[in-house]
Amino acid sequence: MFEESRLKLARARRGLTAKALAEKAGVSVDTIKRLEQGRNEPEPHTVGKLSQALEYPEEFFFGTKVEAVDPGAVSFRSFSKMTAKERDASLGAGSVGLMLSGWLEERFGLPEPDLIDLSYESDPDVAAAHMRQHWSLGQQPIADLMALLEVKGIRLFSLTENTASVNAFSFWRGGKPYMFLNNFKTAESSRFDTAHELAHLVMHMQGDPKKGRNIEREANAFASAFLMPAEDVIARIPRHVTTDTVIRAKARWRVSAMAMAYRLHQLDRLSEWQYKSICIDLTKRGYRSGEPNGISREKSKVWRQVLTILWKERVTKADIARELGLPLGEVEGLIWSLTAEDDGGERQERMSLRAV
Repeated sequence: MFEESRLKLARARRGLTAKALAEKAGVSVDTIKRLEQGRNEPEPHTVGKLSQALEYPEEFFFGTKVEAVDPGAVSFRSFSKMTAKERDASLGAGSVGLMLSGWLEERFGLPEPDLIDLSYESDPDVAAAHMRQHWSLGQQPIADLMALLEVKGIRLFSLTENTASVNAFSFWRGGKPYMFLNNFKTAESSRFDTAHELAHLVMHMQGDPKKGRNIEREANAFASAFLMPAEDVIARIPRHVTTDTVIRAKARWRVSAMAMAYRLHQLDRLSEWQYKSICIDLTKRGYRSGEPNGISREKSKVWRQVLTILWKERVTKADIARELGLPLGEVEGLIWSLTAEDDGGERQERMSLRAV
């Protein structure tokens, strides 16, 4: 049977309205609406037209019902600036990610989630300290945040949406945490986005019970404290802070220069005037729009090992896409920025994956 939820998903992923899809496929808008409402079973030639217009295999539309991602369970950083098209495409990526994750977990034993519920904690700095303590991280900088989260059972995927409105998003499903990262920004900013989403997973896993809480501000504060623990920063930063001090410090904690300066301001190592002056200087040096001499981008250890194991068995990404009835581009889009070759000599940590 034709599954209407799959048509809605494919249309959302392509960023098309019902009218735009109808025009592209050469069918009526009423036909699209009836199919998406489950009121009609399409003729074979209609399915062919939709398949061609959406660039999805015909067999995709005859699978099981798609697991939709609840918009209310996702915190988008720039929701007010996001268009409905961007929101629906991103949520669609979440649904496709769940399909790919299900395929993966049928074949490999992935780490079980090891997160704690910190929704009771209103102080992001305290929540970050609890999370570090739970994972026995101490006060040291986190060398590879992505590898840490994968070991702790978070399912990571990449996003292909090249828009500042969708930095990243995360949600819980079936007792498992999922995180989708848009890596079109600098490696340092992507690390911060990752820590920001970790905050949502542990501080806002029950939603927003206290109406009016600024959960985005809380997540930013958590990320700052989690990546740059106060005790370590205060112990290592001299009293006299200059722009060069900030640039040297950012390399230790693997964050952006602007994030480092803001953290020092938070910890009263920079006055308001000093903070503004250093931000102006950093902007002149190119740190507002980028990170000169930045760090290497972190990569997924899980996906690299999975693809290596599958390749030895002569299973390619195209085979995965074919088995799921997906376009190859959807599978590649969910993992490509997590597995691309490093641009530096980044140390590779091994994670033991068990085939099931």
